[in-house]
Amino acid sequence: MSGGDPAGRLVRPFTLTGGRTRPSRADFTLITTVTAVEPQPAWAGRLQPEHTRILKRCARPIAVAELAAHLDLPVSVVVILLCDLLEDGRITARPPHPVSGTPDLELLRKVRDGLGRL
Repeated sequence: MSGGDPAGRLVRPFTLTGGRTRPSRADFTLITTVTAVEPQPAWAGRLQPEHTRILKRCARPIAVAELAAHLDLPVSVVVILLCDLLEDGRITARPPHPVSGTPDLELLRKVRDGLGRL
């Protein structure tokens, strides 16, 4: 977290989350895709600066892990903030699509053989 001021002070994660250490929901994984809702709900309250930063990054779909990396924040903090935004109707969250069917063994053999030749 390099998000400090010019004097080098840092904002601690528990400050960003209001002291919360656990998300209010279990919807988010590292590869959950989040997107800002447009237009933003008129009834929703005022945002913290961190929420605003998240919404700017979520203008296009982005994975939770990628969002945390862009914001230079721990994933656990980002997930707590995303829960706030989801509950306010400001973002949508799409879980990863489950892989269906059995793996293509021939393709896996080709990949294995190709890696072996490297």
